[in-house]
Amino acid sequence: MSNDDVISRLNGLIETCRDGQEGFKQAAEGVDRDDLKTLFYEFSQERASFVGELQDVVRGLGGDPENTGSITGAMHRGWINIKSAVTGRDEAAILNECERGEDVAKDQYSSALEQPLPEVIRQVVQNQYTKVLHAHDRIKALRDVANAKKAAN
Repeated sequence: MSNDDVISRLNGLIETCRDGQEGFKQAAEGVDRDDLKTLFYEFSQERASFVGELQDVVRGLGGDPENTGSITGAMHRGWINIKSAVTGRDEAAILNECERGEDVAKDQYSSALEQPLPEVIRQVVQNQYTKVLHAHDRIKALRDVANAKKAAN
């Protein structure tokens, strides 16, 4: 994999993380429960940290890191419906959209790890991927509980 290919792949992850950062922030603003609000803000901050880390790696490779992400236009695939879910303040719908966004992140990270990355970069991407998986599983569990409560009512 050429240096330019690695930079391009990392810039794609930066874009995905920026989308997650914004999506989780919007989710936090759309829920009433303090525990969910805190969790979503934590995930938003985590994605911001990922962005900074990936931008440093891209600079280290001599590239120009993605600075805007897709949040300046329309949000990326996975987070496209978060605004409508937040508007309705429907906890289950917000969790569904968060999980959808994390599905996109999982796919992007998995795809990046299938490529021949330099070992130090692979470690950065793998560490972030592990955290994305944890966030996804946590959100999925919360979503399942919210959907069960919704179905019971």
